[in-house]
Amino acid sequence: MPSKKFSLGSAKTLAIFAVTLFAMPMWATPKETILYSFTNGDDGGRPFADLTLEKAGNLYGTTPSGGTDGDGTVFELIPKTGGGWTEKVLHSFGDGNDGQYPYSGVVFDTAGNLYGATPYGGTGPCHDTTGNGCGVIYELSPKNGGGWTEKVLYNFGSSRTDGTHPYSDLILDATGNLYGTTSAGGTRNMGTVFELARTTGGAWTRAVLHNFTFNPTNRHDGSGPQAALVFDHSGNLYGTTAGGGVGHCHGGCGTVFELAPRSGGGWTETVLHTFEQNGTDGFLPLAGLIFDTAGNLYSTTQDGGTIGDGTAFELTPQTGGGWKETVLHSFGKGKDGLVADAPLIFDTAGNLYGTTAQGGYALSTGGTVFELSPKSGGGWTEKLLHSFGAGTDGNQPYVGLVRDGSGNLYGTTTFGGTHNNGTVFKITP
Repeated sequence: MPSKKFSLGSAKTLAIFAVTLFAMPMWATPKETILYSFTNGDDGGRPFADLTLEKAGNLYGTTPSGGTDGDGTVFELIPKTGGGWTEKVLHSFGDGNDGQYPYSGVVFDTAGNLYGATPYGGTGPCHDTTGNGCGVIYELSPKNGGGWTEKVLYNFGSSRTDGTHPYSDLILDATGNLYGTTSAGGTRNMGTVFELARTTGGAWTRAVLHNFTFNPTNRHDGSGPQAALVFDHSGNLYGTTAGGGVGHCHGGCGTVFELAPRSGGGWTETVLHTFEQNGTDGFLPLAGLIFDTAGNLYSTTQDGGTIGDGTAFELTPQTGGGWKETVLHSFGKGKDGLVADAPLIFDTAGNLYGTTAQGGYALSTGGTVFELSPKSGGGWTEKLLHSFGAGTDGNQPYVGLVRDGSGNLYGTTTFGGTHNNGTVFKITP
């Protein structure tokens, strides 16, 4: 199974670490429950995507390995009446011209169809050296008598300027069009932002909204986007790139960008922030952005900060133009988490929640779930809600969380569990 371009092969090397049992501190009142442990068989294995929580309380997600063909799955977890959860595989990838190795989650439209992307597979000739296809956009539609039907909506790599290898979650606009990013391809092979629009006859048409163009002589643009996009109320798109920008990292330190639709057609890109390896700023952002009610943006970086183990940051629009970055937290302090690859989420009180893929209490390298709470006088306080890695617990949560109406948090770990092939977990406050 190919590894994710940055996270699975980065300087913070993904590994299965030996951990020791530990006692949680007295203030760590939230309770963790493992809802499901994957076997890497037909049920899937090693999940690397955010979960989707639907109104009935069922959870949906993907795994990049396992399934009947070994190329990954889309799954559903259904709560049982008397307790516990049942897993159901909705689709196994790998048959014929299907996609392979889904690293991104799924999103529902208003009709109950699911959409997602795979970075490999499909029929695209893929003008690079992977030999596994360039990836697809797929739809899963529920059948009347039960089960789901998969349809490949688009095969990437049909030309040398097409985007390739989409790792990001997809988002939908109000009319049902899909938007996402590709980590490579485009006019300079630095990645793209694309739209997949449904036509009147029911077919889908792909348009490239932006080609990233970072190069050694023109470092102002980003490169290698892997995260989901987000809309503002005016229809502008915002996202991050893992590389590029004017920061002094090899290949750039990453950017935050905006794409604004032009009245005559097309989109205009503006780089809102370029990350820098300077001992305070974060760099290598692999996660998408979220807005607060005031229009500020929040996310994380895998590296950088005052300790060097990643950051949580805020971008605030300025009255005279431009955006100001504030580092809310630098990871790596003592028993703190490290390697912040995942996006953040808010609760109704304005607290932020997220995961780190490594670090935690008592030197556990299994990762953490954390909360960031704003202080009355300014600044933020971090609280560790759970450290992974004890016994048959999950290990290394590389993706973000979802929250239900009762304040419970749900997520996945890539490793750990009873079979060491990943878990779905719940944190109860």
